[in-house]
Amino acid sequence: MIDFRYDTQLLIDGENLDEDAINEYFVKNFEGDCLLAVGDETCIKIHFHTNEPWKVLEYCSTLGEIYDIVVEDMDRQSRGLRG
Repeated sequence: MIDFRYDTQLLIDGENLDEDAINEYFVKNFEGDCLLAVGDETCIKIHFHTNEPWKVLEYCSTLGEIYDIVVEDMDRQSRGLRG
């Protein structure tokens, strides 16, 4: 059984991005696991498993331009369907 259904990945293009602050925000405000927020001051890669990917997208869009957005349904994938 999958606790967090959606594998959410994206890139954030911005200025003065702080991966530590982004990590902290995720931990305090979102339910999920497998968090990865890495990069530098101008580009951060996000990878996160959650049941509410729209909240991740909404937050990340406040930090800069988001692109290369992928949201995959891991429950469907585990049943052999396209995610």
